[in-house]
Amino acid sequence: MAKIYVIEEKCVSCSICESVCPFGAIEMVDGIPHFNDACTFCGACVEECPEEAIVIERESKREVTGDEHHDVWLYAELEADSISKVTLELLRIARELADKLNEKVVAVFPHVVSDEIADGVIKHGADIVWMIDMPSIKGFHDEVVADAFAELMRQEKPEIFIAPATDIGRALTPRMAAILKTGLTADCTELDVDPETRLLLQTRPAFGGNIMATIYTPYHKPQMATVRPHMVKPAESDDGHKGEVKKFDYQPDPLLLAAKAILEIVEEEKDEVKLEDADIIVAGGRGVGGPDGFKVIYELAHELGGAVGASRAAVDEGWIPYPHQVGQTGKTVSPKLYIACGISGAIQHVVGMRTSDIIVAINKDPMAPIFDIADYGIVGDLFEVVPALTEAIRKIKSSK
Repeated sequence: MAKIYVIEEKCVSCSICESVCPFGAIEMVDGIPHFNDACTFCGACVEECPEEAIVIERESKREVTGDEHHDVWLYAELEADSISKVTLELLRIARELADKLNEKVVAVFPHVVSDEIADGVIKHGADIVWMIDMPSIKGFHDEVVADAFAELMRQEKPEIFIAPATDIGRALTPRMAAILKTGLTADCTELDVDPETRLLLQTRPAFGGNIMATIYTPYHKPQMATVRPHMVKPAESDDGHKGEVKKFDYQPDPLLLAAKAILEIVEEEKDEVKLEDADIIVAGGRGVGGPDGFKVIYELAHELGGAVGASRAAVDEGWIPYPHQVGQTGKTVSPKLYIACGISGAIQHVVGMRTSDIIVAINKDPMAPIFDIADYGIVGDLFEVVPALTEAIRKIKSSK
């Protein structure tokens, strides 16, 4: 925190400070400046005061050392009573970070899980599994869970905490960061650590995806970040890896029980495969030419049992809704098959789909950058190629 005040013996009532304040936070009362709640402690008045009569006292910042905080923690969740794919992805990221810092990986469930689930998380890289036991709570209350996580983290002092940039992760982590008075970087596409400073290097798109910013938190721990799903492959199982399971008994504040319960948040369009979970995605870009051009994209996706994706250019033009957008400012996907139709292959799009198992590019420009990452490329008019593919698939299906 900061404090601003006037040394009245020096003040000559010139009112220069009042005129230079960019926020209108200074009012002259009986010839002496008074500061209201609009003050941001920017220091403009201090610099312009000819008598050096205005003083800002700022709380000195102290870098938190690694001796006070240990281990890399992650938020663990289930999907259909099994370990979710995004949790396995976080386990891979956490393991890589922890190995560089010579620390342990700690997975935390917001509820009690079976021995089989806990053992599965350990086999995928966790050294410790915490389960928060809240028998009085039914469903998912983000306020209650955030408070429970924060209480456990106050006791155990993790060095790093990561969570998925999903609906739940985005609802939970800002509350945790506010309670713990630490920083949070959202929607990271890459995480790394500086072994010397032990700082978490949190990379994410900024300014509409036009640049990549790397953010770090030197003065507060834990260092917190949410990570976009599908940025890495899931951690592999190692039957030889051992760990321990712990339980944290938590009694929520009665006031928190009045919070709104979030049972499940699903943003899925009717009769369509959810983009993030699709094994097959057919995506259209600027080359589709307009909203009507997506008709052939939808037809191919339907025959393949897949989902429809889009580049930012197509979404910005209003040809298809935002939930279909793939890329830095959209969704990150990792299907078994990704068919890019009329997509040039700008880095903003590629970063959202480059981990796909097989990439097929269809573009009439043979020099399009998308061909640089494609496993298979077709140079041609998508309005000729895509319908031909659709018809070929229909024939194959009808012959079975």
